[in-house]
Amino acid sequence: MRSIGTVIAIAAIAAAASAQAAEQAYPTRPVRLVVALAAGGPTDVVMRLVAARLSEQLGRQVVVDNRPAAGGGVAGEIVANAPPDGYTLFAGANGTIAIAPSLFARLPFSVSRDLTPVALVGNSPLAVMVHPAVPAQSMKELLALAKAKPGTVTYGSPGSGSVPHLATELFKLRTGADLTHVPYKGGGPAVADLLAGHISMMFASPIEVSSHVAAGKLKYLVTSTTQRVGSLPDIPSANDVGVSDFNVVAWFGLVAHASTPKEVIARLSPEIGRILAAPDVRERFAAQGAEITYMPAEAFDAFLSREREQWAQAVKASGAKLD
Repeated sequence: MRSIGTVIAIAAIAAAASAQAAEQAYPTRPVRLVVALAAGGPTDVVMRLVAARLSEQLGRQVVVDNRPAAGGGVAGEIVANAPPDGYTLFAGANGTIAIAPSLFARLPFSVSRDLTPVALVGNSPLAVMVHPAVPAQSMKELLALAKAKPGTVTYGSPGSGSVPHLATELFKLRTGADLTHVPYKGGGPAVADLLAGHISMMFASPIEVSSHVAAGKLKYLVTSTTQRVGSLPDIPSANDVGVSDFNVVAWFGLVAHASTPKEVIARLSPEIGRILAAPDVRERFAAQGAEITYMPAEAFDAFLSREREQWAQAVKASGAKLD
């Protein structure tokens, strides 16, 4: 007759063997990657590259399914309601995974309860830019102008609750600057009004405005990061101008259903890391104005906790609330 210890040991060995078999078996059919952004944009382009390479490494097709509606809420709901087997993944970003829980009065799913991190993939830093007519050659001078003439320095954004809007609100919290928000229906109209001199400044991705800066129609003052951005080495970081507790990027990563087997996550996360380590992948990211910032599942989870707290502060300060 077997002892209790022997039975426990056999059970543990069997469980380990089962887990290893599950990891080795996955996937046995195509994987669906739901992207919460429209096809053709910079994030979609790099996520399709990741999907193609992941197909090669897993030996099964990874099919991209763009579902940009409701600020990414539709994509998140699809994954939250999918079977928890790792065959439906979600390529999300700040807006859906970190900001939405504080911004929306109601969501069709719970980010913390229904989703689990797989890997952080990359980010796109933001930069403060101003019209040349603004009498400020540095961020210090712009902040001094805002202090001297309260309410006169205006900033544009793609809309209330967007990353550029909340980034600016967080910047106001950190600096005490008096800046007036002018929301637009999209980034294009906001940039157009900045070019026309109708607003003073805005946070935007350098890839969106680099041609205007090169033509002398706009000028950079500072980036939204604690360290200088590799593609903008001459532009001061937030830390350089004395704003030490400010690091905002438009990031994107992969998550899955919260009940996805740990063995599947353990298979996917390092595979994504290997893809992102390839030099040609880094070049493709850079061409889209993005930087690779790989984090495995556990580190991504800790990062998400910090991000949700930071964005909750920004949402509260802005007063933004969406249904």
